[in-house]
Amino acid sequence: MTFNKENIKKILCIKPRGIGDIILSTIILDNLKAYFPGVKIDYLTEIFAKDAVENNPLVNKVLTIKRAEFPLKAALKIRKEKYDLILDLWSNPRSAQITFLSGVKYRVGFSYCGRKYAYNILASSDRGAHHSAEHNLELLKVLGIPVISKTIHYYVSESNNNSGIDFIKKNFPGNISITGIIPSGGWASKRCDAVKWVEICKALHKRYKMMFLILWGPGDEQDADYIKQQLTELTILAPATSIVEMAGLINNCGLIVANDSGPMHIAAALGVPTLGLFGPTNPQMHGPYAENSCYVIKKDLFCIICNKTECPYKHECFINMDVNNVVDKAGTLMLKSKMTI
Repeated sequence: MTFNKENIKKILCIKPRGIGDIILSTIILDNLKAYFPGVKIDYLTEIFAKDAVENNPLVNKVLTIKRAEFPLKAALKIRKEKYDLILDLWSNPRSAQITFLSGVKYRVGFSYCGRKYAYNILASSDRGAHHSAEHNLELLKVLGIPVISKTIHYYVSESNNNSGIDFIKKNFPGNISITGIIPSGGWASKRCDAVKWVEICKALHKRYKMMFLILWGPGDEQDADYIKQQLTELTILAPATSIVEMAGLINNCGLIVANDSGPMHIAAALGVPTLGLFGPTNPQMHGPYAENSCYVIKKDLFCIICNKTECPYKHECFINMDVNNVVDKAGTLMLKSKMTI
């Protein structure tokens, strides 16, 4: 299906959930803005995830839905907005239904099995060929939109950034490197064990004399408390924060070390040097997507990148991870970013 680019004035991007997934999808924004001058770009997300794009100046508005909201109800919201083009960056069965019922003239999605009916412009379904951020670009390629940028975006409000600055000034000496550590992870198997975090932090401190800010969210309390108890003089435990408040703290760290998680992708999008710790997931597809980022993974395990949400073994991918490798890669990132070491 062909279209006149001059007629595209309003676009909706559907990416309902996954803070990290939504941030990675913003790789399309610079390209859309360049191809459709003056276009308004909106997002559709679930309510909890709207913060991933709400402060983004490239995004006009964020529509929200509840996780179990009836697809027709969501589609009616979309119909009222009179979009010219819809990009279903999720293309799961529910978002396909919403897209199909939306009434939008040009509907673009991935050609996954059982969902092709929803779209009149179909993109490649091959998810394993590139990083998941770049997979989003397939929706642009099928439209003939040139890819001139592969930048992902996340924006911290001035108030949250200032709060982060104030907290760090009050709690850390002014002449020491601050590394944020993030023990979060959406699956139990993606979470590096607290005992290993202690080992990693001790090794980083021994080499680089850095101190650590423990950043945590709901479900991380036990691991965060354990790390703090074991590293009392080296760590500050961040207060309970929302994701946008945590982003203000992340933005003022010199380095972030994190499990595969939404906050890891926030750090990378903010341009903070980011080191990801990986086990059950593939860092080539899901690693921090920025030039000043890298990852550590124990490649020699037979079960590595198992994609299991619960480890059926002894979590060797993290327990036996080479700490020296973590320390070396952290040092490389710090030198690249000209952070004091």
